[in-house]
Amino acid sequence: MSAPGPHPGMSDTAAMMHYDANKRSVLVAYVLWFFLGWFAVHRFYAGRITSGLAMLAISLISWAMTVIAIGYVGLFVIGIWLLVDVFLIPGMIRAYNRGIIASLGR
Repeated sequence: MSAPGPHPGMSDTAAMMHYDANKRSVLVAYVLWFFLGWFAVHRFYAGRITSGLAMLAISLISWAMTVIAIGYVGLFVIGIWLLVDVFLIPGMIRAYNRGIIASLGR
């Protein structure tokens, strides 16, 4: 018989299966960043909903405003944000996965 897991009645194997089913991959985050970064999909994937919504809003408004040329300022900001995210993605995914582990410990 195995030791009791983090949730009452949840075995260590069940906890590991829960973690494996819900953990995020850095590689997938980079693929999402590369193909759908302008829409902040990589941030949603990493559980960063608020900043993802802000990035998405700025991006969509900026694309719409390119008609009067002012939208290029917002696109420049998003471009810088995307470059910074290249370095932040591993930490965001690590934090998300640690959050899963912490929730199993409750």
